Formats: sequence, C-alpha cells, structure tokens
Amino acid sequence: RLSQRRTDPLTGERYHTTFRPAPTPEIQARLRQNPKDEEENIEKRLDTYYSNVKALEDFYQDAFYVNADQDPYVIFEFIESCIIKPLPCK
Repeated sequence: RLSQRRTDPLTGERYHTTFRPAPTPEIQARLRQNPKDEEENIEKRLDTYYSNVKALEDFYQDAFYVNADQDPYVIFEFIESCIIKPLPCK
C-alpha cells in the first residue's frame, strides 16, 4: 500500500495507484513517488519497526493487544476493561 502512493507536483494532490488513481492520463504522467515510499526503504522501516516492537513486547510483558479495526466505542470498552480490573479478594 505504501509503495503505491504518488503526489502531483503541480497541485500537491495525493493519489494511490490502486485505491485513488489519478483521474486523467495527463495527471498520471506527472505523478511522483516520494523516495521514502520505495520498496527497499519501506522494508528498512518495517525491519526497524519489528525489531523495536519485539523489544517493547519483552519489556512490557503485561501489555495487551488492541484490535483498532473496530468501532471506537468497542475499542474504548475493551481498553477500559483491561485497565479497570476488580481488586482480588483476600
């Protein structure tokens, strides 16, 4: 997805070759790709991300995973339920 982003240097408008293609061949011909969106640079950024995530997961062992691809209210409820836990009974 990242490697398919393009920008029109005349208008600054952003496009995506799959999800939001340029409306005309003229615009498509002048689109430019940001060097950070080239595949080898994306791979480097992902490698850095995954190595940092692993270190953080090891450090924060009590952390929980949040699926943010849901309704915001559902996400809030989930986070709240993870944070507000009943006190253990003695």
